[in-house]
Amino acid sequence: MFQSRRQFLKTVGAGAIGVSAMAAWTEEPLHRKPNIVVVLTDDQGWGDLGFTGNTNLATPNIDRLAGEGAVLQHFFVQPLCAPTRAELLTGRYYPRTGVHGVSKREEYMNLDEVTLGDVFKKDGYATACFGKWHNGSPYPYHPNGRGFDEFYGFCCGHWSHYFDGTVEHNGEAVPFEGYINDAFTEKAIGFIKENRDEPFLCYVAYNTPHSPFQVPDKWYEKFAGVDPAMRNRDPEKENLDETRCVLAMCENLDWNVGRLTACIEDLGLDRDTIFVYFSDNGPNTWRWNGGMCGKKGFADEGGVRSPCIVRWPGMIPEGTQVTEIAGVIDLLPTLASLASVTVSTPAIDGANLEPLLKGGEVDWPDRALYAHTPNNRFTSIRTQQYRAGGNAKGLFDMEADPRQEHDLSKELPKVYRELQDKIEAWKNEVLATTPPERVLAVGYPEFPLAVLNAQDGIASGDIHWSSVHPNASFFQDWHNLEDSVYWDIEVKTAGNYEVDVLYTCPAEDVGAVLGVSFKGSTVSATIEKPFDPPLKDKDDRVERRESYEKDFQPLNLGTMKLEPGRGNLQLHALKKPGNTVADIRAVRVRLLK
Repeated sequence: MFQSRRQFLKTVGAGAIGVSAMAAWTEEPLHRKPNIVVVLTDDQGWGDLGFTGNTNLATPNIDRLAGEGAVLQHFFVQPLCAPTRAELLTGRYYPRTGVHGVSKREEYMNLDEVTLGDVFKKDGYATACFGKWHNGSPYPYHPNGRGFDEFYGFCCGHWSHYFDGTVEHNGEAVPFEGYINDAFTEKAIGFIKENRDEPFLCYVAYNTPHSPFQVPDKWYEKFAGVDPAMRNRDPEKENLDETRCVLAMCENLDWNVGRLTACIEDLGLDRDTIFVYFSDNGPNTWRWNGGMCGKKGFADEGGVRSPCIVRWPGMIPEGTQVTEIAGVIDLLPTLASLASVTVSTPAIDGANLEPLLKGGEVDWPDRALYAHTPNNRFTSIRTQQYRAGGNAKGLFDMEADPRQEHDLSKELPKVYRELQDKIEAWKNEVLATTPPERVLAVGYPEFPLAVLNAQDGIASGDIHWSSVHPNASFFQDWHNLEDSVYWDIEVKTAGNYEVDVLYTCPAEDVGAVLGVSFKGSTVSATIEKPFDPPLKDKDDRVERRESYEKDFQPLNLGTMKLEPGRGNLQLHALKKPGNTVADIRAVRVRLLK
């Protein structure tokens, strides 16, 4: 008896496999738990793929997945990224998890939540996350504290530069070469190869086509100057430069998905591997999306309908079309059921979709799914037939009117009232708790380095973030000695801590003295060497709204003794001989052994 298809291929010989041998394999029972590969894209709309009808681009690898597995035709996520990611990880509506936004620590997930990583790690799986996390930065909010043995990527809501930059590996900054998604794929392939003999969970969270709009020439040249044949339903809203870059980014995504599937197949693991593909919200720009209403940030069909494919050769019939509504909250219970993994978590909101994926006649009751914008302005409900609420408001028959053009709230007042009552009941239950305070932890022995990023700090005076979108930003315009920055932290372990600051400073401002203090303990150092690298502002295809990236250099402030407790760790300036003190990317605090 062979333990996996890879072992079967190795023993029989791939070149010698005929019809009878493959038939024997097909009948061979599965003796190992299946691997799980989850690919999540960032800001890719339902309409950004060939198999959903977009002829502006070619996505053969993803289209192939759709043909070989099950397509969830009506699959729904949340209007923005961190909420959807929290629901993937927990199987619960995101407000229950403590997530209530996408930055300024509002994306942090409660520490008592049991995650997808926790569930599969407990069952003996090797677990890894590659790419964008966006549910908390410092440990234990970090992926390494949420059930993932390996993490290679970034924790905040977006990244500022996609070429030859820096990400992190298990908490430590590391450089990457080339295009960022290609680097994530390389690391994921390495993980798959390393763990091919045991079950693994590989979560690949690509960060495109989220802006900034950067993509290699190899992918962009096809679309440069092209007038896309398929346009947004309101073409006057569409920025064609953005659309061209998005199309190129989506073709790069397809290529990377092809690399992942080729690796799995080359190792003979395809029949041992469940592969899931979906996106975190609607498209980030006005472009073709099947004529649906809304985009990213909208609680309407176009803002929350996502492509979703689940492939498991030999176990999920090819060409399966699931027409029943489903959502990201369903993925955790479904994957656990498919893999015969026990889930012991708080009450899960999602349903187990295994009966629908396996095909055949299923007595599946009608259900309701909810979408909610983090600013509490819009909530919508989606049943099999209707959508109510959302940015468009009103009542819409999604079977007859998928574009949400005909409000039926006055024609069907009873249906409308029933759905509105369900929305209010859902809000009263799920939004009942006040979002918790988020304190940044310092001093876990198992994760000794705490990086206090600018996005999580609070500045006073003229100091401000380099963008209105604080993710992946830095502090700038520090002109006054009276101004400072602080982070609300809790020290977990008494001990000595090495402190440094990631800074830039032009030659004319050298000589500033920076200090860090916490509960009476202080360290300081003088900026003696200028470090003033240029902004990385040459690779955008479209003008950005995010901060530009630049390199930062560490300034070692020395060692300070910290006692357990909560307080404000403050970064201040003791001397300023020039026009500015410095630009600041982060303060790093490392517990020494």
